[in-house]
Amino acid sequence: VQLQASGGGLVQAGGSLRLSCLASGRTFNSYDMGWFRQAPGKDRLFVGGINWNGSSSTYGDSVKGRFTISRDNAKNTVYLQMNSLKPEDTAVYYCAANRGAGWMTGVYEYWGQGTLVTVSS
Repeated sequence: VQLQASGGGLVQAGGSLRLSCLASGRTFNSYDMGWFRQAPGKDRLFVGGINWNGSSSTYGDSVKGRFTISRDNAKNTVYLQMNSLKPEDTAVYYCAANRGAGWMTGVYEYWGQGTLVTVSS
């Protein structure tokens, strides 16, 4: 599967942004999907994930209650809705795909290119 993230940009603190990740192929609904982020000079962080049919999701503590992951299998797309953004959310955001166990704990096999989100104070 090939993944392409989009939707990044510059937003003020307190604002919202929605990222999208478009997957290629006809088997999108067989993959669990996740979002990660990496700030300059820091390790990549698991933001959260969603299972293959969207019935279950999980989030990292730093974004819980502010970010929401959803998917539209008919459009081969997973979304990351980010609300109440903070300057510390500034990072390159990546989407990823996984088959099998591990999607809730950040284990992913396939990665897209990142999209930059910058939150100004």
